[in-house]
Amino acid sequence: MELRHLRYFTTVAAEGSFSRAAEKLHIAQPPLSRQVQQLEEELGVRLLDRGRPLTLTEPGRYLFQQGLLVLQRIDEMRAMTKRIAKGLVLQFNIGFVASTLYDALPELIRRFRIIAPGAEVNLLEMTTLEQVAALKDGRIDVGFGRLRFDDDAIVRRIIREERLCVAVPRGHKLASRKGKIRLRAAAEEQLIVYPKSPRPSYADQVLSFYRDAGIEARVGTEARELQTALGLVASGAGVCIVPASVKRLGRDDVRFIDLDEPKMMSPIIMSHRKNDTSMLLVHLVRLVREFDQWDASTGQPASNPMQ
Repeated sequence: MELRHLRYFTTVAAEGSFSRAAEKLHIAQPPLSRQVQQLEEELGVRLLDRGRPLTLTEPGRYLFQQGLLVLQRIDEMRAMTKRIAKGLVLQFNIGFVASTLYDALPELIRRFRIIAPGAEVNLLEMTTLEQVAALKDGRIDVGFGRLRFDDDAIVRRIIREERLCVAVPRGHKLASRKGKIRLRAAAEEQLIVYPKSPRPSYADQVLSFYRDAGIEARVGTEARELQTALGLVASGAGVCIVPASVKRLGRDDVRFIDLDEPKMMSPIIMSHRKNDTSMLLVHLVRLVREFDQWDASTGQPASNPMQ
């Protein structure tokens, strides 16, 4: 299906007449009729009842509605591309893993929008490995993840080391414990890890903590993402090791217990292309440096450099 065919068909459908549509499209009526007929032949369905008045069939109504959305999106893409080429719009795409949203990343992005008001900032949820591929492909400009790795083409900066906690169902025996607990206290519990794929990921980071502590992890379920993992915890399927900032979710069906494991920390790592010299990236890197002092108890910057 060509866009030309879709534009011709939607114009005929909107005008309710081949003759009026031909005038609007500045083409002769017979070629227009043939183009719509070719579209019907390609799809193997009748889109129009060619009586008086001209009406849409059920498949025709569906294609008309969806076609308008597609063409509107194409027009928006065309206009935005031209604006970007003229320097009227600066796009900046940020990849992030979901758990970083519960720390200070939203505040960082809010302040970035303030110092770069002319930029169109897009946020894209993706795993750390997906961020690496997206950086190399030019689909994102910066990524915020948790997985440690080395890549000669990527510059990585740890902007936060976050403590961990164990999420247990409300009413669980560990929920009655006061204060922090050691990881070994949860050793016999079924462990829920996330994300399920792609790997390696935060899930492997958690499993490495168990290995380093000499504990055999009893993995019960591999969840697709954090919210699913917490839902499984609430249902009693097991426990889950999560960054401490996840406590901000405020779920009343899950209890978050801080771990007394100083060496068990999950980093938030900012990544960007090694040779990227864009001014927007320069501004963001400078802003991140101003966020070097963190209040670990709240996940918020200890100072407010913008005031």
